[in-house]
Amino acid sequence: MREYVAFDLETTGLSPEQDQIIEIGAVKIRDSRIIGKYNCILHPEVPVSDFIINLTGISREMLKHGIPLKDGVEGFLDFCDSFPVLGHNIKFDYSFMKIAANSFSHPFEKDGVDTLTAARKLLRGLPNKKLETLCAHYDYINQAAHRAYDDALATAVVFEQMKKEFPEERDAFLPRQLQYRVRKERPITEKQKRYLKELMKYHTIKDNVNVDMMTQSEASKKIDSIILNYGVMKK
Repeated sequence: MREYVAFDLETTGLSPEQDQIIEIGAVKIRDSRIIGKYNCILHPEVPVSDFIINLTGISREMLKHGIPLKDGVEGFLDFCDSFPVLGHNIKFDYSFMKIAANSFSHPFEKDGVDTLTAARKLLRGLPNKKLETLCAHYDYINQAAHRAYDDALATAVVFEQMKKEFPEERDAFLPRQLQYRVRKERPITEKQKRYLKELMKYHTIKDNVNVDMMTQSEASKKIDSIILNYGVMKK
């Protein structure tokens, strides 16, 4: 794989169906050289835990001024173009991005390479195959671990070093079709519908959203967003 886009996401949690992307970082590589960069912080519609804030170093002020998910995702899709992708534990990032792209009616079908899978095959002597361990193995200092762009760049560096160390293992570096099936969204439940309508009425929120046509996940995100910004209903 001579040209590719290495990418990484920071998210509000581990569930592609329930959590949201808060940062996208990517670096475009051709013949071991950087030919493009992409990085953006996204404004989330759900609360972000203190754990995620502390882990990533992305402050709530930064999130407050982040761009909409649609803009960030569509910018990333344009950046990727027809390039295959690279990631560390790529299934995680691919699943989040595919769901996000699908929510805006964009396809995200990609071939790619997972450096975690390659490391498990080629670097069996290491105590674990975390990205930080691979960086240490190749004497690379990741300037800001758990930030999307820096982790994407570190993944590209590790990939290039593995190719140099194991030139005979060509099969480990060949892109393969990535698989993730986006679940069909289920419609909003009656309980969610009643609660959301009562919550919007309580806070006198005028919104053009058609509550009756929302999905369960959309309703859940909307409820979380209102509670985050306005608070719960007081008895």
